[in-house]
Amino acid sequence: MSQSISPYAVGALLYTPANHEHVAESVIAGRFDTPYSLALCLEDSISDQAVPAAERNVLQILEQIAQTKTEFYCPLIFVRVRQPEQIGRLYAQMEQGRAVLTGFIAPKCTPDNIPEYLTEVKKIRAQSETPVYLMPILESHDLAEPDTRQVALRRIKQLLDADKDCILNVRVGGNDFCSIFGLRRHVTQTIHDIRCVDRILSDILAYFSRDYVVSGPVWEYFNDPDGAWREGMLREARMGLLGGFIGKTVIHPNQISVVNEVLKVSAEDYQDAHAILAMAQSTDFLVSKSAQGRRMNEYKTHTKWAHKICTLAEIYGVQA
Repeated sequence: MSQSISPYAVGALLYTPANHEHVAESVIAGRFDTPYSLALCLEDSISDQAVPAAERNVLQILEQIAQTKTEFYCPLIFVRVRQPEQIGRLYAQMEQGRAVLTGFIAPKCTPDNIPEYLTEVKKIRAQSETPVYLMPILESHDLAEPDTRQVALRRIKQLLDADKDCILNVRVGGNDFCSIFGLRRHVTQTIHDIRCVDRILSDILAYFSRDYVVSGPVWEYFNDPDGAWREGMLREARMGLLGGFIGKTVIHPNQISVVNEVLKVSAEDYQDAHAILAMAQSTDFLVSKSAQGRRMNEYKTHTKWAHKICTLAEIYGVQA
């Protein structure tokens, strides 16, 4: 089964508790900025006793969206489960809703539980006509411990590489790492200012960003009178993009436009990316000055970057 969805298309992933009312109506009515993706969360955002009702609500949301005949922007939709067994059980209960399901999100992934998550997704993919993906979240305690981090990351990478077609994104749990250390950033600070957490995120990027799209952690702020939340989020998202994060988990519709603004490429980058890729046809020179004459473009060192820029431009556009 080929991967028909670009991993760059996940972008702003809007989390909502799976027992939240009117989710389907909001999606169908187009109440959110586009593009965006949607995560129906059965994990930390709801209590243990709310899970059975939330599972039923997930099935109803998917059915309602799938059955709607009017035209609307349908996001990539994922279900964040609590444990692997939920994946197969929920999928077996879906009817038309399968058509709008993109995949499942696996929380607190470790070398011990990833094989179970992958097994459940592979069972579905074997019987499904359309791809169903897994997005693992790296946020467990063994990654916060320096002595075990490298071993765990190496093993997780090996496990994901063995079933790479199943993985759409690798995600990180920034707040979970902050919680381990009892830390929380203010609106004027970024997660990269928290040194112990930034080291974890940097190691995750070093292991995974060469071969996977890795999405940035959630930004907690979404409203205030002077707009400081937006400036803070822009700062963190831009720093994340520079370091290798593509997209971001969002927890409020206000945040979607911020992520899309950051993912929209500059005109200079877009021009240079096309110029770099065009060098493949050159018989003489594989280096030249940029379109604006400000920097050097080199085919052998900038090709991977250029492909990324062209993909982001196709999905999120080019800045005026």
